[in-house]
Amino acid sequence: MTKRSKLLGDWGEGIAQAHLKTDGYQILDTNWRCSIGELDIVAKDGQTVVACEVKTRTSARFGTPLEAISPEKIRRLRQLLYAYLLANSLKANSIRVDVIGVTGIPETDPTIDHLKGIEL
Repeated sequence: MTKRSKLLGDWGEGIAQAHLKTDGYQILDTNWRCSIGELDIVAKDGQTVVACEVKTRTSARFGTPLEAISPEKIRRLRQLLYAYLLANSLKANSIRVDVIGVTGIPETDPTIDHLKGIEL
């Protein structure tokens, strides 16, 4: 990963966190890692624990951020969310996988697309 793409990704994750907080989510963790991967954001939406994958792009020239999410990625995010709950001794009434696409560049107003409850 280049320094530029890392900076863009960090910016997008910050935008996504602010978006979630504005929508009333409680951020539980960010960039949580274990042996099988990483969760960008773990949050609570009411009683639901949500794994939020954040994809950031400067434009839709090569596809939208949301188009970068494959069924395999969704399966892995679910596994990671279960691992997160276990590692943190948390119980959840329900779980969900969301994807947040951020399109833009720093110092501009980005476009935010939030898809809730991504299914296979």
